[in-house]
Amino acid sequence: MQQTPQRKLIIQIPCLNEAESLPVCLAELPREVEGFTHVEWLIIDDGSDDDTVAVAKANGVDHIVRHAGNKGLAQAFMTGLDACLRLGADVIVNTDADNQYCAADIPALTLPIIEHRADLVIGARPISAIEHFSPIKKALQRLGSWVVRVASKTTVPDAPSGFRAMSRIAAQRMMVFSNYTYTLETIIQAGQKNLTVVSVPIRVNGDLRPSRLVKSIPSYIQRSIVTIVRIFIVYRPFRFFGTIGAALFMAGFLIGLRFLWKYLAGAGDGHVQSLILAGALMGMGFQTLLIAFVADLLSANRKLMEDVRVKVAEIASNTERK
Repeated sequence: MQQTPQRKLIIQIPCLNEAESLPVCLAELPREVEGFTHVEWLIIDDGSDDDTVAVAKANGVDHIVRHAGNKGLAQAFMTGLDACLRLGADVIVNTDADNQYCAADIPALTLPIIEHRADLVIGARPISAIEHFSPIKKALQRLGSWVVRVASKTTVPDAPSGFRAMSRIAAQRMMVFSNYTYTLETIIQAGQKNLTVVSVPIRVNGDLRPSRLVKSIPSYIQRSIVTIVRIFIVYRPFRFFGTIGAALFMAGFLIGLRFLWKYLAGAGDGHVQSLILAGALMGMGFQTLLIAFVADLLSANRKLMEDVRVKVAEIASNTERK
């Protein structure tokens, strides 16, 4: 008789002063999920100054990891992944403490991983139907998802979604550099590391509290733009700097051709400024292209360092199990 393989699922929740909303969220979480023999809950207390930890304990949370102070959502997410890996998780589900995501859809998130069809599964929200999302936020959500699709070469329709599941292998390969959010960067990393990323439609619940990430529309726009630009610089450096350099060089070249045309026509004396501008633009373009090559080399070196980190983590994990 074939025995059912032992497989552990850990559901992690980053928390910052979530004493009011956390009980609602935990009440919805499952204790049994098809395909798993163990289902455990873990919260990451990111420096809360309310009763978040006491509430978590009272509501049956299995594991609590605490930051001495507020480190930010991205760091809390990574702390949770590290803890889940140490606890032997085969699959990790991340959700929010505000109960935004419907916990009943967790089996839909984990199924592609169980069936070996995906390493990372993103829950795609019905963005256009969410009433408490402003038109600007919806537009930025779509823009951010498009940037991620370009940078990661995936087809994720809702990249900012925090409701996601990942295999142990995918979690070991994640390394977030942003201090603001982990959602976009992890998808891009997964795409670049040849991990299989899929999306599944999910449902959302009513709004329990205002978003902690979106303090104001201007702030959200600023942070979104900075995040998007940074994504291209870090993960597509050659394309980012190469495009700017090529544009500058081509503009200078065209202006230089215009001066040459005027000069050959005998009217170049009054267009010396064009020659100076052409030289300046071509020089700037050439230097930016050189930066593109250097940045590409640095990006390759970063990938090698990440591979070394993964190998070291695998060796440490195998040693602990022995």
